[in-house]
Amino acid sequence: MGAKIKDVAALAGVSVATVSRVLSNGPVSAALRQQVEAAVQQLGYRPNLSARRLRSQHSQTIGLIVADIRNPFFTAVSRAVEDVAYQAGMRVILCNADENPDKEAMYLRLMQEERVCGVIFSPTSVTARRFRPERFEFPVVMIDRAAPPGTTDTVVLDNRLAASHLTEHLLAQGYRRISGLFGNISATGKERAAGYCAALEAHGLKPDARFIAPGSDPAARAVQQLLQAPERPDALIASNGLLLLGAMQAVHAAGLKMPQQIGLAGFDNDLWTGLVDDGLTVIEQPVADIGTMAMDMLLSRLQNPALSPRQLVLHGKLLARGSTRLQSA
Repeated sequence: MGAKIKDVAALAGVSVATVSRVLSNGPVSAALRQQVEAAVQQLGYRPNLSARRLRSQHSQTIGLIVADIRNPFFTAVSRAVEDVAYQAGMRVILCNADENPDKEAMYLRLMQEERVCGVIFSPTSVTARRFRPERFEFPVVMIDRAAPPGTTDTVVLDNRLAASHLTEHLLAQGYRRISGLFGNISATGKERAAGYCAALEAHGLKPDARFIAPGSDPAARAVQQLLQAPERPDALIASNGLLLLGAMQAVHAAGLKMPQQIGLAGFDNDLWTGLVDDGLTVIEQPVADIGTMAMDMLLSRLQNPALSPRQLVLHGKLLARGSTRLQSA
């Protein structure tokens, strides 16, 4: 038989109520907390979280539902969320939705069943449009993609502006036939496509936006087709790290040299982007800030549920590297 809470109380010389307050991070003196924690460690006591959850009708747990855990962007954001949650004494349930609205619905139901305190969520555009916060017993903070204004707290990048800056950079290097690869499921891809198109049209150029499944293999196939066209593009933009990876693989398979024969730029400063030849030009997203701010927003929402929905709009940083033609000063 494992140790019980009354055993911990007896060893520490305190009441069961004091042990309970320590385990739930309640108000006790530092000396009492140290006594109880020492007894917990000595006895190897593990609290019955399920029973505690049923009594309190909530848990010290948050849900994190990401679109695609293979995407290093979501890996980095998840790490930042977990860091803040840990400091707040909370646990994280991580779910990978694979950009699938059915899986998103399933995991939201799971969060209800688990009685989580709140959820951080990067939804598909389908789920974001239909999202109704009143259907859930917990608050939701959306990251990377936003629900309709005023629906829920969100932390997003200014995607349109970032894509416009990336396109303007390529134009400044002398590229004119610039094709773009954009994810066909999330609102992020559409927003970045809008910025790309606006920048080209402002220069009297025709955009060539391709909306594809957000993975490296679809991107590689799309770029192979583009490179076989009679008038192939002289530069490419990819709207996330996985699309950028696929585009780079197709460019290398075709034997084209960057930046002389083709320019390549995209989103997300993944580690590998700095190791390819002289590096790939990217928009670096503030991934740590996105995760940290989302968790901070969730914690403040838990403390003050009456707050009006808030939206934080962050900005990316252009990192110009060797995959684009850098004009000499």
